[in-house]
Amino acid sequence: MKNNDYLISVVGVQEVDGEKDRIELTTTGSYMKNNRGNIYIGYKEYDEENPEICSDNVVKVENDSRVTIIRNSGAQTRLILEKGKRHLCHYRTVMGDLMIGVSTDTIRNELSENGGKLRVSYELDFNNEFMSRNEFLIDVKKKGENI
Repeated sequence: MKNNDYLISVVGVQEVDGEKDRIELTTTGSYMKNNRGNIYIGYKEYDEENPEICSDNVVKVENDSRVTIIRNSGAQTRLILEKGKRHLCHYRTVMGDLMIGVSTDTIRNELSENGGKLRVSYELDFNNEFMSRNEFLIDVKKKGENI
């Protein structure tokens, strides 16, 4: 997944204690579908405060009910999002490593051979205590197409 032939737009919304925080990112990256039907979206994300720090992100879409987000920024973080299930996942933050619960409500996979959209909503918990409600939308298009 080395080429950067795709424009990848990511919009994420996190709600904590009734307050919403929204992030938006548009970058170039890679997109492929393997012979088992799994889709891989790869892109780099740069730290806003220190642009020399970046993480490699891979979003693996196995079907309409399971998405895995792998983030490598020195150490690997892996979130498993599976519709209707709760997974314990290792999550690296600037404050240290956590084991968090991830409960996925919705996965809407509209990805095809050439791109498309993926929308996921889920909740995070720590020690079975609710932390946040989250949603992200990824839009993938070939370079040159309107996003």
